[in-house]
Amino acid sequence: MSAIDQPPPSFAVRVPDAELESEPLDPSQVVSGQPEVTGKVLWESADGTRLRGIWQITPGVVTDVEADEMFVVVSGRATVEVEDGPTLELGPGVVGVLREGDRTTWTVRETLRKAYEIHT
Repeated sequence: MSAIDQPPPSFAVRVPDAELESEPLDPSQVVSGQPEVTGKVLWESADGTRLRGIWQITPGVVTDVEADEMFVVVSGRATVEVEDGPTLELGPGVVGVLREGDRTTWTVRETLRKAYEIHT
């Protein structure tokens, strides 16, 4: 790993209180409701293939094609249906892993906030 790809110095962020920025959804992803997405990238590798951050979505139903991701739910509740795969029940304290290319449907019942690491 080159010096350019090194993570920043050690740090801590209080995830529930972090201020997030709007990340507009593609309208074709919205199945029902009026979900809104916000997030904050805390670190990104120089080549853009690794991300660490915080992400939030308000209630509604959306579809997505996933990246290779591991996350921890901090607050909220949702069900994630993986096409031809499992259905994941998400809530506070749950660790989730999504496989790159998974086609998912997220049914968000309570505004969900998670901390994540993604590899693309």
